[in-house]
Amino acid sequence: MTSTSAVQNFEIDYVEMYVDNLEVAAFDWMNKYAFAVVGTERSADHRSVTLRQGPIALVLTEPTSDRHPGATYLQTHGDGVSDIALRTPDVGAAFEAAVRAGVVPIREPMRHPETEPHGPVVTATIGGFGDVVHTLVQRDGTSVSPNAVGHGRGDLDLLGIDHFAVCLNGGDLGPTVAFYERALGFRQIFEEHIVVGAQAMNSTVVRSASGAVTLTLIEPDRSAAPGQIDDFLKEHHGPGVQHIAFTSNDAVRAVQELSRRGVEFLKTPQAYYDMLAERITLETHTLDGLRATNVLADEDHGGQLFQIFTASTHPRHTLFFEIIERQGAGTFGSANIKALYEAVELERTGQSELGAVRR
Repeated sequence: MTSTSAVQNFEIDYVEMYVDNLEVAAFDWMNKYAFAVVGTERSADHRSVTLRQGPIALVLTEPTSDRHPGATYLQTHGDGVSDIALRTPDVGAAFEAAVRAGVVPIREPMRHPETEPHGPVVTATIGGFGDVVHTLVQRDGTSVSPNAVGHGRGDLDLLGIDHFAVCLNGGDLGPTVAFYERALGFRQIFEEHIVVGAQAMNSTVVRSASGAVTLTLIEPDRSAAPGQIDDFLKEHHGPGVQHIAFTSNDAVRAVQELSRRGVEFLKTPQAYYDMLAERITLETHTLDGLRATNVLADEDHGGQLFQIFTASTHPRHTLFFEIIERQGAGTFGSANIKALYEAVELERTGQSELGAVRR
């Protein structure tokens, strides 16, 4: 029998998003983020396409029947992340351990035909947070994700998914952290109280035992003024994934390439860079390069990190993305976290700087 610690050594297998228009969504990912189509699926109630950029597998699903769960999801939330699939060496054992710990079972373990090319051998589904689930995936004899024969295109070098940022209702942070620790063997690695103007939020980062799956869990501080996390919860109609952070080995070059492809990024106040040289001795990037691309810089005891948020193109502004480069840094720089969410706040309120309304 596989030990509980072994089956909880999760890695990201794929991310599924429900979308209202499959062609439009796939075109956007292909042209802006250099993903390539590596598989398609059609059934009586949905259409799906699997996209790949390097090691990242993204499944886009459009429901074609009201019977499909995606129909209710889209009506409630709009386009968004519906499934963070977790790969494990033993789905049956992982499922049983999670259910014993109080996880809501969605679908019992099911064995798939061995003739299915690049397909999972065994899958099961459990509840996660809000309407987001975790499909547990077992692939005997291989560790590759679905349809791993494809690759991304162009000069973009997305190396993987660094983390998912998850917005939770106020008061749910502690129970959600405990849920992932108890049911899936995740561990706390970082916590932060972030103040942005009159609003504030609490954040705890949990990570799988393998180190391959990281969730940044965020709740609004209910003792402060309502802000961007409250806006997300209102527009998304509940908890969900606010952003996905993609890892790059050169954030400046990635931003330049993505910008060329039409991706827009949040602007960073120039005063940030005026003070940056006093705070950090840059090792791999120049101050001018960071300033030109609006990339933020920070460091921890392990090294430096560079990151930036994209501008949201979601109709409800409830989903965006992040580019992050880690040069030895293993956690999240406190100064960056505040600056990132200040940039979101400037976009949300239409200000040129906090406290000043843009004319």
